[in-house]
Amino acid sequence: MGHQFDVISPIDGSIVVSIREASPAQIESTLNKAQVAFSTWQRTPIAERIEIVEGFVTHLEGIQDEIAQTITMCMGRPSRWAAGEVIGTADRARHMASIAEDCLRDLQPKPTPGFDRFIRREALGVVLVLSPWNYPYLTAVNAVVPALLAGNAVVLKHSDQTPLAAEHFRAAFKAAGIPDGVFQILHMNHDATARVLADDRIDHVAFTGSVAGGMAVNRALSGRQGRKRFIGSGMELGGNDPAYVRADANIAHAAANVIEGALFNSGQSCCGVERIYVDQAIADEFIGAAIAEANAYVLDDPRHTTTTLGPVVRQRNADGIRAQVAAAISAGAVPLIGAENWLMDQPDTPYIRPQLLTKVDHSMDIMTEETFGPCVGIMAVRDDAHAVELMNDSAYGLTASIWTPNKDAALRIGTQLQTGTVFLNRCDYLDPALAWTGVKNSGRGVTLSRLGFDHLTRPKSFHFRTEING
Repeated sequence: MGHQFDVISPIDGSIVVSIREASPAQIESTLNKAQVAFSTWQRTPIAERIEIVEGFVTHLEGIQDEIAQTITMCMGRPSRWAAGEVIGTADRARHMASIAEDCLRDLQPKPTPGFDRFIRREALGVVLVLSPWNYPYLTAVNAVVPALLAGNAVVLKHSDQTPLAAEHFRAAFKAAGIPDGVFQILHMNHDATARVLADDRIDHVAFTGSVAGGMAVNRALSGRQGRKRFIGSGMELGGNDPAYVRADANIAHAAANVIEGALFNSGQSCCGVERIYVDQAIADEFIGAAIAEANAYVLDDPRHTTTTLGPVVRQRNADGIRAQVAAAISAGAVPLIGAENWLMDQPDTPYIRPQLLTKVDHSMDIMTEETFGPCVGIMAVRDDAHAVELMNDSAYGLTASIWTPNKDAALRIGTQLQTGTVFLNRCDYLDPALAWTGVKNSGRGVTLSRLGFDHLTRPKSFHFRTEING
């Protein structure tokens, strides 16, 4: 039998659940079953695959309260927000199901007399999905559902902080009637995961997590070299997402939404706002509004309905966030949120009060690295060109937001930004009809939208001569 591990709640240090890791024999059986199941699943009519995805969604919606409680207990999100993850998961799954038939049909070039030519999208095989704890259902659905709709078998390995998300997925697909072996889960440690990554029965890997985690996945995949075999991988990695508030912005709207983008989920979002640039003409007014917004949050036990800011996921994460903020202050940054009225914010706990910092610059990690906590730096800028320069001065490129009533200006600025998504007057949001992708260290590949099926299938060209003369 595999080793047993405990899921420790950041709320109070209690054990939420104890999970047993898969044994080598269980891993072997899972991969073999996935391979066998794929051979049949890839030939299953798309309408039947869509029906199963619909059943999966319906089951998750039926246990929404249970899922919300699980999210709160395992990673600390306030209960008032937790159920929204089921709504988002259902929205993404249903959108991908609604476009699957059109996106996966054969591509027909311009007809040529005497020939039948088309491109068929074929499933890859067994897709390994590695999902993180911060949005445990949303991050998993991005890859799991498109992979299954495309005809792949899927093995899901979830974070050891949120393994119950994988259990809920398994139960939902079972209730929907998915054939045995088509969707399976594995609870594994890093060493076992690395061995599975290098296994020839895995045909594609979809990873969501940190840059360091993505590099570890790449190293494990590189173990295939010498076997004369290459597989693809999709990577959604870290973010250091900027917001730019122009001089003509609606300051109240911008402050409320940008601060929410920085603090929601305790700042633990890959596309959360990590740095704010504001035109110097309105900087003081914006900062005043931002302070008021941050001070309106309630840091407390996330099980309380009045709580709007819960703990970060683990004590070691909290220690790293506090260290980054302290380093910025030591280097000259000015904190704007005092310790008064934030009784839950104690050094030996994962409860961290929100923090806004001014007098920051790009020599500080708070402005250049992914904090993944409820803290954000604010810099005044001279003009659009100055903002673009600073927004692009990053190793990351997931999303960026622009705050202005001037759509033309936003488009002009947006075309200059090195990022996967450009928002206007909103942030920290994923639209399943649009490509979710990053540039630079934020990853590679695409999930969701019609483009999300492309890296989960391979094209095969059929070139038939149908008329033979003589």
